[in-house]
Amino acid sequence: MRSFSYERASDVAEASRAGRETGQGQGDAAAQYLAGGTTLIDLMKLDVLRPERVIDITPLRARYSDIQAGPDGLRLGALATMSAAADHSVVLRDYPVLAESLQLAASAQLRNMATLGGNVLQRTRCTYYRDPSWAACNKRTPGSGCAAIKGFNRNHAVLGVDDSCIAQYPGDFAVALVALDAQAELSGPHGQRIVSVESLHRPPNGAPQLENTLAPGELITAYRVPAGAWTRRSLYLKIRDRESYEFAIASAAVALAMDGDVVREARIGLGGMAYRPWRAREAETLLVGKPLTEGAAEQAARAALTGAVTHGDNDYKPELGRRTIVRALMQAKAMEV
Repeated sequence: MRSFSYERASDVAEASRAGRETGQGQGDAAAQYLAGGTTLIDLMKLDVLRPERVIDITPLRARYSDIQAGPDGLRLGALATMSAAADHSVVLRDYPVLAESLQLAASAQLRNMATLGGNVLQRTRCTYYRDPSWAACNKRTPGSGCAAIKGFNRNHAVLGVDDSCIAQYPGDFAVALVALDAQAELSGPHGQRIVSVESLHRPPNGAPQLENTLAPGELITAYRVPAGAWTRRSLYLKIRDRESYEFAIASAAVALAMDGDVVREARIGLGGMAYRPWRAREAETLLVGKPLTEGAAEQAARAALTGAVTHGDNDYKPELGRRTIVRALMQAKAMEV
C-alpha cells in the first residue's frame, strides 16, 4: 500500500469540499472516501487504487445511518451497515428482496462493517482490473485495452457491455434497489439532488474508468424505496459457484403484485449478468395482465436476455440467466403474503 494522507470529516459540507478539491467521484481520483472500507482498503492493498488523500466519513454515521419506514416507503441512511438494514423488522417483513440481497452478499463480519452507500458503489471483481500486472485494463488504465475479452471471462458480463470493457457489476443490494425503483439522495458542493439508483452507474461507452454519475465531492446520503403492492411478494435469488460468501454468476430480484394468478405489476432486476445493476423492463411488460405460468415466465426471461453478448467462457450465462428469472418468478408467485 502506498502512502497517503488521512483526514476525518466532521460534516457533509466538509467532506464534499475536501472531495471536490481533489476530484473525488471516480476510481482514479486523488481523494477517496472511507466508510466501511471493505472495497477501498482491499484495492489500495492490491495497488489498484492509489489515492493521495483518504477522507474518513464515519464521523457522519450518527446523522446518516437511520432507517425509517412509513406508508410512503423506506428511507435508508447511506451510512447504515448492511447488517442493520438486513435485520430491520420492517425490511424483513415488507421488503424481503432487500433483506435477502444483503444477507446473501457477504460474511457476517463484512455486513457489520460495510455501509449501504459504499456497497452500491463497490468496484468490479474482474481479475484483470484487480491485478496491476495485467497491462490491458481500460477501467484501470484508459486506452490500454480489455484483457478479459480474449482472456478468462467465465464470470464476466453479457449485458450492457462494449469492446472497451466486459466487467461484471458484483453487487446484490443495488440490483434489488433498481428493481424497486429506488432513488438516491445526494449531497455535494452544489447542494442536494435526488436521482434514481438506476442512473448512478454509467455504461462503459468506451470510457469504463468513469463508473458512476456522481460529481466530484458528491456523496450518497440516503436511499428512498417507494412503497408498493409488490414489495411483500418479493425475493432475491442468487446463483453462485458455492453457497458461502461468493459473488453471483446470475441473480434475480423479483417483486410482483398479483390478482389471483394474474400479474398486475412486475419488477425484475438482474445481477451477475450485466455491466451495472440491470432492470429487465421488457420482461416486466410481457408479464403484466397475464396469468403467471412457467411458459409466461420463460417468455419474459427470453426478453430479459435479448441482446446478450458472450465471449467464450461465459457463453453459458444467457441460458443460466433465463433459468434464474423463471425460477425466481415462480417462487415469488408461490409466496404467502
